[in-house]
Amino acid sequence: MAEDSRPRQIVLVRHGATDWSEAGRHTGWTDIPLNNDGLRQAATLARRLAPYTFELVLCSPLQRAVSTCRIAGYRDAAELDADLREWSYGDYEGMTTAQIRERDPHWNLWDEGVLNGETLAEVAVRADAVIARVRAVEGDVAVFAHGHLLRVLAVRWIAQHAQLARHLTLSTASVSTLAWEHDWPSITLWNDVSHLRGPD
Repeated sequence: MAEDSRPRQIVLVRHGATDWSEAGRHTGWTDIPLNNDGLRQAATLARRLAPYTFELVLCSPLQRAVSTCRIAGYRDAAELDADLREWSYGDYEGMTTAQIRERDPHWNLWDEGVLNGETLAEVAVRADAVIARVRAVEGDVAVFAHGHLLRVLAVRWIAQHAQLARHLTLSTASVSTLAWEHDWPSITLWNDVSHLRGPD
């Protein structure tokens, strides 16, 4: 790919907090809103993202991502993309890891997956589709989405197996960036939450 025909930076924005995210409940396609903390977090993103001029803004259609995008000031520019929905957790939707391990003491999402939901491979296929889309853009791109999906997207950006995403942490309302180191796709910033701390 020619250096002048690829995105400069892809800015990944995880949605703000919800009651389920704060309780550690697996929140896939259940369409729950931001809570008050999440609304406050989303409001800090406008200033954090102000230095960018985005050629493309993509957003998950789930309301916690859409609300974060809107409050940050990008809803009018955003295109909803179903590939950016969170992992569908099937029978484990709404459950905490501790609750799942009452059934299966050795359960790990990245190895065992979920019952009657998506496989990790299926999530990776969606992430790859988003990557193909943004790679066709010249300029910066913003992506508003979800914790597990964005972690998979990041490791697929650097051409690694989706299981590597287990080693990444992604906080609510965090900002991360993907870009290039010469010809190599790279993760240039990860899980920045400095905007949530407010002015010194």
